[in-house]
Amino acid sequence: MEQAQKTADKNQVQVIARAAAILRTLEDNKHGLSLGQIALRVGLARSTVQRIVGALETERLVVAASPTGRVRLGPALLRLAASVEINPARIARPFIAELSSALGETVDLAAVRRDQVVFIDQVLGSQRLRTVSAIGESFPLYCTANGKAYLAQLDVAEVERLVGRSFPPRTPHTLTRLDALLRELEEVRHTGFALDREEHTLGISAAGVALADALGNPIAISVPVPTQRFTGREGAIVETLLATRRALAERFAAEIE
Repeated sequence: MEQAQKTADKNQVQVIARAAAILRTLEDNKHGLSLGQIALRVGLARSTVQRIVGALETERLVVAASPTGRVRLGPALLRLAASVEINPARIARPFIAELSSALGETVDLAAVRRDQVVFIDQVLGSQRLRTVSAIGESFPLYCTANGKAYLAQLDVAEVERLVGRSFPPRTPHTLTRLDALLRELEEVRHTGFALDREEHTLGISAAGVALADALGNPIAISVPVPTQRFTGREGAIVETLLATRRALAERFAAEIE
C-alpha cells in the first residue's frame, strides 16, 4: 500500500512538471501552438499533451487561440501573476542606488527580452559628465556589457539562436562574428563580469553582470561610464559591481525562502 502511494505521488508530480513545461512552451507564442507542435517541443506523446491541455483549459490556464485547435496562455495566469508582489526593480533599487553612490556613476538595471536588454530602472551618477538612457530603451545583447554578461550564462547553441553568426557593427570596436563573441563569453564565464569598450557607443565604456531575480527571470546591472573616466578604474568598478551582484542575489533568494 505504501509503495502504491509513493507511485501515485510520483505520477502526480510528473503531471505537474509536464503541465509546467507546456505552459513555458506557450510563453512566447501569443498566437498559440497546436497540440502537435507542443508535443514536439516538450517531447511528449500527443495524447499525453491533449489530456494535460484539456485539464489546463478547464482551469482557464490555457484557452483556444484558433478554430483549428491552437491554444495559448489563458486569463487565469494573469490573476495568478497579479497576486505575486515580487517586483525586481523595487527590490534592486536600494542596491543599485548604493552602487551608484559608491562609484559616483550612473547604474542601469535591465531585463532581458529575447535578443535585447531593456532598461527598467536607472540611478544617475553624481558626475557632471555622465551617461543617461531612457527607461524602456533597448539595446542588443552582443555589444553591451549587460547583454554579454547574460549571454555568458547560455550555451553556444542558445547564444547563436539569439544573436546569429554575424552582427552589424555599432562602432569600429564592435565584435561582428560569433566566434569572436564566444571567445569573449568564455572569459566572462570565468570572471563573472563583462565589459563594453566602446562597442555600442563611441566614448562610452561599461561593466556589467547578470543574475536571476526572485522568479528566475534574467536581469542585468551595468555601470556605463565615459571612456576617459573608465580607463584605469575598471578594477574598482568591477569589484564594487560584483559585490552588489552577490548582495542582490542573496536578497532575491531570501524572497522565495
